[in-house]
Amino acid sequence: MVDLEKTQNVYFIGIGGSGMSSIASLVLSNGKKVSGSDRDTTETTKELENKGIKIFHNQKPENISSDIDLVVYTVAIPENNPELQRAKELKIPFISYPEFIGKVSNDMKTIAVSGTHGKTTTTAMLAHILKDTEINPTVIIGARMNNQNSNFISGNGKYLLIEADEYKKSFLNLYPTYLVITNIDEDHLDFYKNLNDIQKTFKELADRTPQEGAIICDASNPHIIPVIKESKIKVIDYEQPVSLQLQVVGEHNRKNALSAYSMAKYLGIDEQFILDKLKSFTGVKRRFEYKGVTKNGSKIYDDYAHNPQKVNSALQGAKEAFPNKKVVAIFQPHLYSRTKLLLTEFGESFKYADEIILLPIYGAREEFDPTISSEMLKTEIIKHNKKVKVMDVDSVLNEINGKKKEDIVVILGAGDITNLATTLTNSSSNFVH
Repeated sequence: MVDLEKTQNVYFIGIGGSGMSSIASLVLSNGKKVSGSDRDTTETTKELENKGIKIFHNQKPENISSDIDLVVYTVAIPENNPELQRAKELKIPFISYPEFIGKVSNDMKTIAVSGTHGKTTTTAMLAHILKDTEINPTVIIGARMNNQNSNFISGNGKYLLIEADEYKKSFLNLYPTYLVITNIDEDHLDFYKNLNDIQKTFKELADRTPQEGAIICDASNPHIIPVIKESKIKVIDYEQPVSLQLQVVGEHNRKNALSAYSMAKYLGIDEQFILDKLKSFTGVKRRFEYKGVTKNGSKIYDDYAHNPQKVNSALQGAKEAFPNKKVVAIFQPHLYSRTKLLLTEFGESFKYADEIILLPIYGAREEFDPTISSEMLKTEIIKHNKKVKVMDVDSVLNEINGKKKEDIVVILGAGDITNLATTLTNSSSNFVH
């Protein structure tokens, strides 16, 4: 058993991940010694190092010293990770990120924001609303909040506001007092069998909510109904505010705002205060994030969208924001399994794009699969949209740098395609919004 109160020296394997960096900041804010490893040097790791956290940009056994009390590891690492193996040899206690979060959640009143898409933005909206109230929660989120320029807020109260991740059933480690369900769709099909399997897991999470708690959701959503129809917990249907003004665009963000509004309203926050906060909310990183312009004046937006619903939502928002301009989508499919299993859905998800460029599939944690490719995705998209081609990164750079000034370029994907947005805008000498 791990006693977090008595733990003084914590090491994080994969400290640069969005969730891991948040809890590293949380542990540091509680006066503990924190160190960790991450192979990449990112904005997040630089921020942690600026806080005084020692980070090894490798993962070697010698990084693990005998004075470490606890090792926390991301579920993304393999079982034979050399640092984890060294911790086992030294008999240092170790737990996964979801297990660690579960221990924190069990000691606090937890507001868990779940959903296959929209949960990051909804969590950030709630954080923006609640941080200046008596609730003042500690916030752990999977992306950097623009209003905070961080993925962590150290609250001074008894509340934990957290983005609840469904991947590998991680959120079943949480103890939600209040549960928000933004939506439920097919995703992570490298782990889940189908939509029904995903719904069963969300029902398990809903069943972890206590009698005195509540579930906030769109009770008419057909994918959510099976999760809540037999629930013994109070279900709060989305409220429709009289007026809702947002800086973030798209129907999906209006639904995210309804989720945040309804949760905050249920917690007793003044309605006008909620509406004013939502109006001043500026979004999160990699969610239709404006990056700048190319040397020829095309505006570049970067979005983490990696499943069909997210791609469709991001492009719908782009077309809503720029109805009279050409929207160019550059998409890097993420995971061979996801691309293969959702091939038909991906083919239908680019209807708001005037032109589509596909990069090769980003395999991430998966081995190369020759039975699926971006060329196959192109064939599927062509059934609905004729202007699509497959290109490598160098060709894309030449293509986009030749675009006319009025073009809107939306870069989509959960892999390293975000670097393309940076490269394109850094080549510009004029950054205007």
